[in-house]
Amino acid sequence: MSARKLTSGRLVVASHNAGKVREIAALLAPFGLDVVSAGTLGLDEPEETGNSFIDNAVLKAHAAATVAKLPALADDSGLEVTALNGAPGIYSARWGGAGRDFALAMKRVHEEMTASGNPDTSARFVCALALAWPDGHVQTVEGEVRGHIVHPPRGENGFGYDPIFVAEGHSQTFGEMQPDAKHAISHRADAFAKLVAHCFES
Repeated sequence: MSARKLTSGRLVVASHNAGKVREIAALLAPFGLDVVSAGTLGLDEPEETGNSFIDNAVLKAHAAATVAKLPALADDSGLEVTALNGAPGIYSARWGGAGRDFALAMKRVHEEMTASGNPDTSARFVCALALAWPDGHVQTVEGEVRGHIVHPPRGENGFGYDPIFVAEGHSQTFGEMQPDAKHAISHRADAFAKLVAHCFES
């Protein structure tokens, strides 16, 4: 399926995660779109039943585009830890329990890495983006940033697992970085650059 350009108008960010909505809105700012979140529109969050980040991003984008009758951009992202055979992966948010408590999730990562006996601290953040239209057309891309896990968590910026992740070539965690510095190298920025090339640039 060939790429379709998105040039103007309203776009739904199909997420109820305020941190994700903030980051995506910042990345979309140069394109003059009227960005609104699924939460603001009162859209329900579909159950994430996919087997991959792409699957789940498509589920969320399609659901929002269909109900809102607008183009919708969904993100599904997470942390893959080498010593944990890629976990928590697509279950990254669920590692924080029903309340999506990432302090709890980061503690679990540390405990399971210790229990694994594997000294490898390497990890990567993955971000899948799906841009869906109400007629069913969808464009997907995936980005990543590689790095390693640190403990204890450091920094109050960002969200999710940011305080335990240090990107390759850097010494600060994503939680310690200023937003602009993180946006320049993050998995979301990598995915977004690919999406822009497909759907935004003339």
